[in-house]
Amino acid sequence: MNTEMNLRFTESKARDTGLPGTDPEHEPKAGNEPPRASRRRRFLVTGGGGFVGSFLCERLLDAEHDVLCVDNFLTGQIENLKSVIARPGFRLLHHDITHPLHVEVDGIFNLACPASPVHYQSDPIRTTKINVQGALNVLGLAKRLHVPVLQASTSEVYGDPAVHPQAESYWGHVNPTGPRACYDEGKRCAETLFFDYHRQHGVSIKVARIFNTYGPRMSQHDGRVVSNMIVQALTGQDLTVYGDGQQTRSFCYVDDLVRGLMLLMETPGHVTGPINLGNPVEFTVHDLAHKVIKKTGSRCRVRFMPLPQDDPTRRRPDIAQAREILGWQPMVGLDAGLDRTIRYFDRVLKGGEPQRGDVASKASWLAVPLLDTA
Repeated sequence: MNTEMNLRFTESKARDTGLPGTDPEHEPKAGNEPPRASRRRRFLVTGGGGFVGSFLCERLLDAEHDVLCVDNFLTGQIENLKSVIARPGFRLLHHDITHPLHVEVDGIFNLACPASPVHYQSDPIRTTKINVQGALNVLGLAKRLHVPVLQASTSEVYGDPAVHPQAESYWGHVNPTGPRACYDEGKRCAETLFFDYHRQHGVSIKVARIFNTYGPRMSQHDGRVVSNMIVQALTGQDLTVYGDGQQTRSFCYVDDLVRGLMLLMETPGHVTGPINLGNPVEFTVHDLAHKVIKKTGSRCRVRFMPLPQDDPTRRRPDIAQAREILGWQPMVGLDAGLDRTIRYFDRVLKGGEPQRGDVASKASWLAVPLLDTA
């Protein structure tokens, strides 16, 4: 039986940690906002200790819902939850979603999965299990409870696309046997399971395909392009650019993404997705490197390295469906988002807050009791 309990720590301890938590820069932006709760609901957020998941937990609480955050802290950071851990209506369960979950909730956001190549390629078999077995477990829970479940899918289902920009109707160009396949094909299989549960069992599903997202609370060790470049620039290292730097990405600030996820969850039952969520403004990786150098005032240079296998050369979402169905589009431009993210990493690097290590040491550092599952 799973053990679940409230986590609390005092206001003084919350202040003493010195963690870079929520600040006015992370208030919801103007635009089409998720509605305030007409009734208080309890949402399960798997992967809630992660970069995106922790912001989603915050916004759900802000919208007057209760949140059950589930994470095994394989890549999530317990310090990401510093701003919510003492709030009424928040609960945390230490659990691996490759095992069944027995809880009572009104809706499910499934965000649990390592999302950076460094993390998901470090144990590819486990990554596939998290994607596939994890999807089966949350879908089984949604079926039993008759509640909606949202799958955080990815633009990686498009692979190295032969169509540009990528619309939801595009089936993708994915290498099923390459080093990225554990994530790419794992997410594609999860989407298949979601739609099969919808067709066969009538489960209410929502599928979001998330494009490159960045912002505070990214791990400085995850190797993703934005966090990697910012940390290198702030620590005086040359910036790593793979290939010739002309491959493109579209960068969505985390607040915009979370707003889109919440809007998708609130859509009528016939809206299943998949729906792209990302910023349609396209930049080359080389452009990003020069923006980071300029904004950090660094004197470092760009160091070119071989392009990893199956790394996509172009990536930009077609967000026509998100605009039409959700009334959603990004509000935070890359310059503003980078400024906020650079300030966050500057505080982290100067303050020396731990950003990795086992969950027990993190919990001890935050003066929070470690939860476990029996």
